[in-house]
Amino acid sequence: LVMEEAQPAASRRPVMPLLEQLGRKGTLRILWELRDGLPQSFRALRTSTAQMSPSVLNDRLKELRAAGVVELAGAGYVLTEAGAELVRRLLPLNQWANRWLDDTASN
Repeated sequence: LVMEEAQPAASRRPVMPLLEQLGRKGTLRILWELRDGLPQSFRALRTSTAQMSPSVLNDRLKELRAAGVVELAGAGYVLTEAGAELVRRLLPLNQWANRWLDDTASN
């Protein structure tokens, strides 16, 4: 997503800055809440991410917009084409997590 000061290692492993950005508090939650493609207002996102403070939500939305994966449309925040592709690529991870949770619960 947003590459701060590009380090030589980051240029060889672009997944690392992506993982750092996705690992920031609330980033994945915001992407997940926007996955259905319907625009959501800041207030709606604030409700669906109840544990996130408004200032953190605002910061993450700014970062996601700067990274080109979220945009503010007339009716609210939506994923860009790149954001929708990123979420599609995360879906297998969600499937794995569901299986892992089922396995953990059965043990």
